Amino acid sequence: MAEQRFWDDVRVDDLLPVLEKLPTTRQLVQYAGASGDFYEIHYDKDFAFNTGLDGVIVHGALKSAFLGQLVTDWMGEKGTIKRLVVQYRGMDVPNQQLTCTGRVSRKYIEDGHHLVDCEIWIKNPDDKKTTPGSATVILPQRAR
Repeated sequence: MAEQRFWDDVRVDDLLPVLEKLPTTRQLVQYAGASGDFYEIHYDKDFAFNTGLDGVIVHGALKSAFLGQLVTDWMGEKGTIKRLVVQYRGMDVPNQQLTCTGRVSRKYIEDGHHLVDCEIWIKNPDDKKTTPGSATVILPQRAR
């Protein structure tokens, strides 16, 4: 379990720890079964080739889940994700290292909640941000 993050200790421009992912074709098939997204471009290389792709591609929603894991691992079990937004700006392929990370962009109090905004993203091995996004989390405050 990740260490609990407290609002008091967070600073703007803090970096979130890196989460490395290496999705495999097997994982894509498993994700297709779990999510119900059986579009063949995610597991059938011949089908993907026939649609003009170079091969199968990682589900966008799976990449969103990777970023959700990044944020939940960072905030700890007493944090709450208030908002998670992800954009799909590039295709990623299986058996390629994906680097998930981010940074704190804002820290504030609103309606009695201690909030932190984060910019988050996934980069491929070519250092291209294929999946940018943002998250807002509610963090506990240290006991006074």
